[in-house]
Amino acid sequence: MTTQTTAHPPHAHKARHPYRAALATARGRTGLALVGLVVLAGLLAPLLAGHGPTDQSGLALAPPGTAGHLLGTDDLGRDLLARLLHGIRADLGIIVVAVPLGAALGCLLALAAAAHPIADTVVQRTFDLILAFPGLILALAVTAVLGPGRLPVILVIALAEIPVFGRLLRTGILVQRGREYVTAARVGGISGGRILTRHILPNAADPLVVQIAVSLTVAVFIEGAMSFLGVGVRPPEPTLGAVLSQSMPYLAQAPHFAAGPLVTVTALVLGLSLTAEALNREIRR
Repeated sequence: MTTQTTAHPPHAHKARHPYRAALATARGRTGLALVGLVVLAGLLAPLLAGHGPTDQSGLALAPPGTAGHLLGTDDLGRDLLARLLHGIRADLGIIVVAVPLGAALGCLLALAAAAHPIADTVVQRTFDLILAFPGLILALAVTAVLGPGRLPVILVIALAEIPVFGRLLRTGILVQRGREYVTAARVGGISGGRILTRHILPNAADPLVVQIAVSLTVAVFIEGAMSFLGVGVRPPEPTLGAVLSQSMPYLAQAPHFAAGPLVTVTALVLGLSLTAEALNREIRR
């Protein structure tokens, strides 16, 4: 009579969920609070703004608190609070689509690479090709083909993230394949597909969660840079990068013009960075 060996991967013995524990730390709570505040402001933009983001008045570069404009107005007399809140909303709409898209494509390519050595070579060279283009050159190449707009920004962010997630998951799979619990599972007669989906992937996926938080931070910078250079979302639709770019000629005359997007980007990036750091510290324990 043959006794089947039961494989117990490390993931199955964790006493508590690392993500919940990480977000309960001071870093995690602070990061979540900052990100949550910015996200909530963007989601409630139509209710909080009080003005349309493209509505113009005769008060150009009005200081904060002038005639119902809490943050003042821009050079065209548009309410800065409305443009800031709707800019947050536009940025969130871009990054929450682009980063998961890049992550999904990268992970699919990593799984294909894990299936066969030839596929691994093809996938690795694909990653090398994408990484050969600096982010700015990649953005200019995509916009040269598609023109400026929301879709090119999403594609640039997704393309930039594909090799990051792909190589991270591929490395995790290779590391987990050499662990004793995988060998025990093979000896016990468990199929290769079941070992991959039930044992290897859960243990290789933890770094991906941290990377998502990091990649969201990178996506904020990419969107801001593309809009700042005029190859991002088309005006007059506001984004944080577009508002900041528009404020540059008026820094000395109206510093409040740039204050809103700068503070918002700082809060969002800091919140995501603290969240990523908290997750990384807990997962590595």
